[in-house]
Amino acid sequence: MRHPLLPVTSPVTTPCAALTPAGGSWQTEGVAERQPVLRAILLGASNLRASLPVVVDEIRGSAPGPVDVLAACGNGRSYGAWSHFLFVRRLPGIVQCGLWRALAERPPIPTLALVADVGNDLVYGVEAATIAGWIETCLEKLARHQADIVLTLLPIARLERLSAWQVRLAVSVLFPGRPAPWPKLLEEARELDEHLRRIGRAHGARLVEPAADWYGLDPIHLRRKVRREAWSHTLAIRPRSSTVSARRRPRPVRIPLFAAEELRLFGMTRSNPQPAIRLADGTVLALY
Repeated sequence: MRHPLLPVTSPVTTPCAALTPAGGSWQTEGVAERQPVLRAILLGASNLRASLPVVVDEIRGSAPGPVDVLAACGNGRSYGAWSHFLFVRRLPGIVQCGLWRALAERPPIPTLALVADVGNDLVYGVEAATIAGWIETCLEKLARHQADIVLTLLPIARLERLSAWQVRLAVSVLFPGRPAPWPKLLEEARELDEHLRRIGRAHGARLVEPAADWYGLDPIHLRRKVRREAWSHTLAIRPRSSTVSARRRPRPVRIPLFAAEELRLFGMTRSNPQPAIRLADGTVLALY
């Protein structure tokens, strides 16, 4: 992949005025504005949202300069429709969100794209072919920007080990009020996985099959202790395993809650300026 091999550049640096949290945009005082050497497009749902600080940290560690991060993720996130979390927060479908407009407005630079967490929509009752169409739309948009695409497949190896009661329990906790017909859901997951393999290969994406042991009792979310290892493997980033590097690694960035550009809270529409975060090394993170 291109991103770990980017040439070291001499980014343009200009002093930035002191910035404080305002309007939902959390920014660091004294941050220098530097030209990014890599762009990262991160698409997913709850797995990506829970691991977003780790994922951003791993990508920053592989790039020789600032990273321009655009992320569309969130608990219960759908790729093609408005989705809710605990009946409190609603987010637009990833295909329709403002990330694509923002991406079109940016100058071209080497780009890494991660397409993850494809499967939530099955629980919402969406057919596999429809979900595949949404994913293909995302891949087509990413291909126009010559992105190196990583597409994670469904955790079929883990799903095949589940019993009907385990599925009902997981769905009742993670997707309250949703039915969990089993083994029909497993059949649809297999069908969607086949679609993903086909469209991924057609668009030159690197396909990553999640390992069954990345999951515990929860068959959908990565176990906390394997998150860094799993994402390093997924993104083909060499883990920084030495004790020295681990001690020197800065604390992963904290992602503000409800900071997406567009969302609805308790039925009220809310807009937040982007980027949501600016880091001291010049990396910026925009949320959609």
